[in-house]
Amino acid sequence: MRATRPLAVTMALGAMAAAVMAYFPLAARTLGLPVAHMKLSDMLDTFNQSRPGERRHEATDIVAPRGTPVLAVDDGTIAKLFWSKPGGRTIYQFDLSQRYCYYYAHLDGYEGHLAEGMRVQRGQVIGYVGTTGNAPANSPHLHFAITEIGGDKKWWGGKPIDPYPLLRASARQLGMKD
Repeated sequence: MRATRPLAVTMALGAMAAAVMAYFPLAARTLGLPVAHMKLSDMLDTFNQSRPGERRHEATDIVAPRGTPVLAVDDGTIAKLFWSKPGGRTIYQFDLSQRYCYYYAHLDGYEGHLAEGMRVQRGQVIGYVGTTGNAPANSPHLHFAITEIGGDKKWWGGKPIDPYPLLRASARQLGMKD
């Protein structure tokens, strides 16, 4: 039988963790990997690639078969479930400190119980790899981005951070080889 903590203790621990995480730089964290069973060779360094309209990609693409589970990379909260023309079915997840936003796009679907405001844990299934939005139909992948958000806590804004080196470093810390 699993032991449970009283709600007040759980909330206090969550607030304490959020306060600590606010001062813990993203580069010092070990993030989880966002796609189940991924290999380092599945991850493409696409952050600075150009896109139409003189913009940069500002994300890392991770190639995987359609329907592969997408996993939360960090503990946090689902800030927004959203459909957009470029990203298709997307998830915006804030970390515990609400300093960083993790963006998962081109999803084939959400995990059935997922809802805005829901707390998630690193490694929890939150969706499934797909080709929604502007992703080519024959190229299922996860478009994964990270932004540092401002005090206004806007899920759609923020300063882009290249996830590729962070995910590679985390993969090494988790024992994954090239």
